[in-house]
Amino acid sequence: MMAEGKKKVKNHTPSKVWKKYEVKDGKVLRKSYCPRCGAGYFLAQHKDRQFCGKCHYAEMKDKK
Repeated sequence: MMAEGKKKVKNHTPSKVWKKYEVKDGKVLRKSYCPRCGAGYFLAQHKDRQFCGKCHYAEMKDKK
C-alpha cells in the first residue's frame, strides 16, 4: 500500500503528434499518409520502413 499523500508516478513519454504535420502557406499538411487508405491514416515510422497498420502497406527506406 502507498502512504497517504503520495501519488504513483507513471513513466511515459508524451505524444509527438506535432511531428506528423507541417505548415505551408498558412495551411496544415500531413507529412506521410497511406496512399491506399487515404489521408485519414498515418504511416508508422520504423527504422527500415514506413508501415500502415490498417492495410499492411509498406515502403522500404533507402539503406545509406
